[in-house]
Amino acid sequence: MRVVQGEFTLSTRRKLELVDITGRVENFVRGSGVRNGICLVYLPHATAALIANEHEEGLMEDIIRKISEEFPHDSEWKHNLIDDNAPAHLASSFMGSSRVFPISGGRLVRGTWQNIFFVELDGPRPVRKVFLTAMGD
Repeated sequence: MRVVQGEFTLSTRRKLELVDITGRVENFVRGSGVRNGICLVYLPHATAALIANEHEEGLMEDIIRKISEEFPHDSEWKHNLIDDNAPAHLASSFMGSSRVFPISGGRLVRGTWQNIFFVELDGPRPVRKVFLTAMGD
């Protein structure tokens, strides 16, 4: 079994933001030499998340709005007494910081309307990391 690891960095510009990382993940998979297996995409951040969904501007705005509604900054979160970023930690906990995608024929498998998004929940940040592991034959 082949195991290939990689990483890349990105920066964010807004407090809440979706950054499409699909192309970078697909390039990694193509270069990994793994023909059939899986690709793990992992964020080593407690205030960011990963989702797979359509890259359509209205939907992207709806996702940001829903995150803000579910995890409002003006609630009396106890963690805000320490860091003032409790909504980011909570949203990340519920959304998740990793996703696994199949690899088939040397290509990342995803639905027609599924792109991979880094979800910034506590930006802007000059450096965010994304770790990748491709495993298989």
